[in-house]
Amino acid sequence: MNSKIISQGILRAILILGGVCLLAYVIYLIQSLIIYVVIAAIISLMGRPVLNFFKTYLKFNNTLATITTMVIFGFSIFGLFALFIPIISQQGDNLSLLNINELEENTILLINQVTEYFSLGDEYWKTWLTEHDWSSNLNLSAIPDFLNVLIGWLSSFTIGLFSVLFISFFLLKDSQLLEQITFSFVKKEHNSRMKKSFKKIKNLLSRYFIGLLIQISILLIIYSTVLLIFGIENAFIIAFLCALLNLIPYIGPLIAALLMLVLSMTSNITADFSTVILPKSIYVLIGFVIGQLIDNFFSQPFIFSNSVKSHPLEIFIVILLAGLLFGTTGLIFAIPMYTALKVIFKEFFAQYEIVQSLTKDL
Repeated sequence: MNSKIISQGILRAILILGGVCLLAYVIYLIQSLIIYVVIAAIISLMGRPVLNFFKTYLKFNNTLATITTMVIFGFSIFGLFALFIPIISQQGDNLSLLNINELEENTILLINQVTEYFSLGDEYWKTWLTEHDWSSNLNLSAIPDFLNVLIGWLSSFTIGLFSVLFISFFLLKDSQLLEQITFSFVKKEHNSRMKKSFKKIKNLLSRYFIGLLIQISILLIIYSTVLLIFGIENAFIIAFLCALLNLIPYIGPLIAALLMLVLSMTSNITADFSTVILPKSIYVLIGFVIGQLIDNFFSQPFIFSNSVKSHPLEIFIVILLAGLLFGTTGLIFAIPMYTALKVIFKEFFAQYEIVQSLTKDL
């Protein structure tokens, strides 16, 4: 009898483990769809106040208010990309000011000085060029591969953008749609608990997004002040883009630092390197580091502790796992997803100690 119970227990454990593995594999296969739905849900959550404004104060009907909200969101995306236009134009103007002939003369002079100093004759350079045959190492077949990757990325981005906009439209139009879809997978006796969870999730995520807005505003003020002090052109636009990049955990600040450094250097590209470009770049980098220190030790802990009620170490582990599973998109949406899961776990699995430990502040 005992052996039968043990064998049934082992079989049940194997089936559960197999089911979990199968579920994880299915989630991995449809991760793009999951990401689209999550992004659309967040957009609908952010667009809900705008939608309510049109319906309440301007007396729009539901469909017209939804379309207007989506148009505003579309123009916002277009405006974000349009911010790059003056920067690219300005950098092109800066590069056009370079005296190419002078640069070529200085390069030749430097090579001649090195040749004379080390007593290198013309035969040395001929031998060096022969040994380092760049033409044989030039792989022209990489060009079609690069174009294929670029076209594939653009296709995926276009499909993803239209998918997100399409899903967002219907989630905005019918605020109960996502809840109804979720309730279809839940027993009827659990509907009241799910409604309670949804209400809590909306409250926490609203506070989280308000916190992110405050975080971006603080960084925008710091970055723009630093860039304006040192006379960097398009300071506000550069600061805004770098502040937005900070929304990508860990990777975003590195990209923002590189972007700010490069744009600061090219803004003074015609000036002397040792007396103007290098000192300004160092000062700008110091200002960027100060902004990051304020963000990491004051802004972020305040946002995480007061909005999503999570410990910084907890957030770090969650973001790392999301990045490994879903890439950059996972890094961005890890915290909202984790917050939603914490609320649901607290409502349905509060009897487990680990859930109690993770959700004690909710």
